[in-house]
Amino acid sequence: MQLWVDADACPKVIKDILFRAAERVRVHLTLVSNQDLRVPVSKYITTIQVPGGPDVADKRIVDLIGSDDLVITADIPLADAVIKKGGLALDPRGELYTDDNVGQRLATRNLLSDLRTAGAITGGPPTISSKHRQAFANQLDRFLIRNRKK
Repeated sequence: MQLWVDADACPKVIKDILFRAAERVRVHLTLVSNQDLRVPVSKYITTIQVPGGPDVADKRIVDLIGSDDLVITADIPLADAVIKKGGLALDPRGELYTDDNVGQRLATRNLLSDLRTAGAITGGPPTISSKHRQAFANQLDRFLIRNRKK
């Protein structure tokens, strides 16, 4: 079991939760990014820096994950690819992506992207709230407890 983070867009508050969890549970955490990241010194936390470009980090994550791994991402196409490969994906707002919901989320994402392109919608999602942080921490804990028993 390993935790992977699509780190370029992952909020700092979520990374901090992951850093503490990696140390507490002694699980390997890898952050994949196209920029240099500052992470705590730990034998459980590593980074992979990939070249810039569309979906380069996403492709590296999909190439490296195993079926017991959890990927933290707000990128729905990445979550879809992770699930298709047999992994699990968790949104930084605490929603676990599943076979049942990722298709709908992908369709909604594409629709909103089209509306933004047409100028009908401006801006992005709201910032991460304390409710989102708590939902994320709870889902992460459930994953870690469930997979520790395996």
